[in-house]
Amino acid sequence: MTLSAAKYVIIGAGIHGLSTAYHLAQQLKATGRGTGADVLVIDKAGIGAGASGIACGVVRNNYYQPAMRELMAHSVEVWESDPKAYSYHPVGYMQISAEVMHEQVGTIYEQQKLIGYESEFIEGTGDCQKYMMGLFDDWQAKGITSVLHEKRGGYANNTASLYGLAGKAEAEGVRIATGVEVKGFEYGSNSGSVTGVITNKGTIPCETVVVGAGPWVLKFWEMLDLPKAISVKGADGAMHDDVPMWKFWCLEEGTLGVDPDMHKTNDGRMPPVIHVDTDAPLYSDVDGSVITDQLWGLYYKPDFNFGGIQGGASPYKVEQDPDQIAIDPYGPDSPDFIVGDNFIHMWCSMLAHCQKRFEGKISAYKHKEKSGGLGCFTPDNFPVFDTFRENVYIIADSNHGYKMIGVGKLVAQELMGEKSRLLEPFRFERFAKGELHPTSNSPFPWS
Repeated sequence: MTLSAAKYVIIGAGIHGLSTAYHLAQQLKATGRGTGADVLVIDKAGIGAGASGIACGVVRNNYYQPAMRELMAHSVEVWESDPKAYSYHPVGYMQISAEVMHEQVGTIYEQQKLIGYESEFIEGTGDCQKYMMGLFDDWQAKGITSVLHEKRGGYANNTASLYGLAGKAEAEGVRIATGVEVKGFEYGSNSGSVTGVITNKGTIPCETVVVGAGPWVLKFWEMLDLPKAISVKGADGAMHDDVPMWKFWCLEEGTLGVDPDMHKTNDGRMPPVIHVDTDAPLYSDVDGSVITDQLWGLYYKPDFNFGGIQGGASPYKVEQDPDQIAIDPYGPDSPDFIVGDNFIHMWCSMLAHCQKRFEGKISAYKHKEKSGGLGCFTPDNFPVFDTFRENVYIIADSNHGYKMIGVGKLVAQELMGEKSRLLEPFRFERFAKGELHPTSNSPFPWS
């Protein structure tokens, strides 16, 4: 099979590629500049075969970085625009934190108010405990001094949402071709722009390329001969040279195989997504030993799609040279980057620390269902949305990906010539300019 030319070739059939394709098709039609038939999505495996397909699916606005908050408020609106097609559950989200994060979470609340994003902020150990007991009568987490309860947000079922998005794109005339692996690019004779995408199915002539390949972004970055190391102007005003452009973190998630209904609130409703960061000592739910006395975090939610209580904990940085890390096979199929007994012991103990109903439940963990995956991160751990080589738009989400369904809509607008204010803080040039995103005290690199 040889694929025909396409005006727009989008690499990656995950959340970013499919969202960009769908919204681009809509905008081409609305402006009379084309149709969905001008858009081709290719993926070496299939729809949702990468990071989007194994995502926890949490949708939140809880970011210390103002630019991320505004961008996520936009994405939440996209999720809310068609909850049925996107398999979206607007149950809300809770950031429950220790004192070390109190002040920063307070600024998140204040700025959420400024952008009209509904949330409630509870402060002080006593009031936090009372508020949480109002939701869960078995709440017992220690070391909590603030609760930020976002009334919007929630989670989506990842596979169902991706196929829903693919269906919407195809209804607009977009072509989606799977089993098509990119081998390289052809360039114009008098410029550095891409004129064709070289694949295992032949070369696809094109005018514009969009790379939305999640953790495989490093591979395409190298194909496009972009810099492996860059100069970054730090907060101290000094220029730091030879900073690696990419690094990998291993994401740890899993599922406790219990009835999801066991996690309903006191009034019988499905609960918000729970995220807890605390510096209270974490004790083993198996033998009572101390697992850690440092800041730790977890998130969890009942999910009928996963068949239990699904969630995760802080990731760990992979210390190997990024070029030496085997991304494939990816996710649960990886021999190297899946969760082990240490994570299972720790995460189940975290659940028990938070709610009494989870005590003694480690035997219900779904051991047979392997989980985990790699995320590819930028120097400041935040996304890059920008054009390279004149006509290649790279969506490098720095593992913030799945929840950011609205990025594809904004990228589509930029492809049509309309610059996005929301994407402007995420240009590549910010590293040289020192316009980095502020760092929070969270144990998670993406908060």
